[in-house]
Amino acid sequence: MALPLSTKSNAKKRDAIIAVDLGGRTTKAVYLQRKGDKLSLSSYAVMDAPIYEKSLSSDMLAEHLKALCKTLDARTKNVVLVVGVNDSVVRHAELPAMPTDDMRQVLKMNSKNYLQQDLTGYVFDCFITPPKENGTAKTEAKKPAGGVQKLRVLVGGAKAQLMNDLQEAIKAAGLVADSVMPALLGPINAFELAMPEVFAKEIVALIDIGFKNTTISILNEGDIALSRVVAIGGDKLTLALSETMSTSYAEAEGMKLGMISEVQPYLEPVIASLGRELRASIDYFEHQQDKTVGHIFVSGATSSSEIIRQLLQVELMMECKPWNPTASTEHTLPPQQLADLDNVAPQLTVAIGAAVAAL
Repeated sequence: MALPLSTKSNAKKRDAIIAVDLGGRTTKAVYLQRKGDKLSLSSYAVMDAPIYEKSLSSDMLAEHLKALCKTLDARTKNVVLVVGVNDSVVRHAELPAMPTDDMRQVLKMNSKNYLQQDLTGYVFDCFITPPKENGTAKTEAKKPAGGVQKLRVLVGGAKAQLMNDLQEAIKAAGLVADSVMPALLGPINAFELAMPEVFAKEIVALIDIGFKNTTISILNEGDIALSRVVAIGGDKLTLALSETMSTSYAEAEGMKLGMISEVQPYLEPVIASLGRELRASIDYFEHQQDKTVGHIFVSGATSSSEIIRQLLQVELMMECKPWNPTASTEHTLPPQQLADLDNVAPQLTVAIGAAVAAL
């Protein structure tokens, strides 16, 4: 699912796309191409995010996008940008059966009624979730007796001003805006591509550890049953090391990922807090749905640390499995990037998911 950058959704699928995940500390970008029935990862980039005081200006973002495109050496101008969890919303809603363009307008005029939050000044996109019956998706809406047909809809939204600023930056960078996607959906799209059988048939929790926040999405046979943002990320772990060990932030970051055993006690309190919040989300789902989460998969740069995964596993009381978002793509990467891919791949999860939505 993607948020459109114009009033008309672009139904045409692309043959190639640049996807950019604008992170808090680093920007991750991928260049994907469609080759027959396969997707090919042609290049990727991990670059320091621009430094700014209050908000990222369109001019600064345009220069950043130009630098990324030069690194990617992409042969397309089409780009999809990812909006972070603090700048976007993703919710389920029940809406009357109507065209999606009309749904967007209804939400724009009356977001509080349908989303339980006043989101004045936002723009929205909608994805109609087909109901399942006997394991088979059905697209028709069910009409209650004497009532109006209702559809279960996945809604994404972002501030209109932010969308305008992003469009302006994309244009100034000489690129073509394809779409903007909420970051929360990136791991879900990427997981479906990488592990389609597990995605479609099992109940899994996807945990993506970002810079400032960690997201959890529980998928019930491909349906988003629960999603939540926890305000604990890799930055808080690094700060905990830096403060308790009286070392620089950069040195603490290296310790966190290299993970000598001496630093483990300093990480445990923060990971315990994160684990309790994530476990509460899993418990809530299992209690409400009377179903059990069968697998937990983790992504994000911090998930590369085996010791961090083990500490999280203790709190969640389940194995926390790493996974590769590029597993089902062909790799036509430059030699050095190909050699580094296994280490970099967990950081590319959201960008890969955004690219999949466009292709």
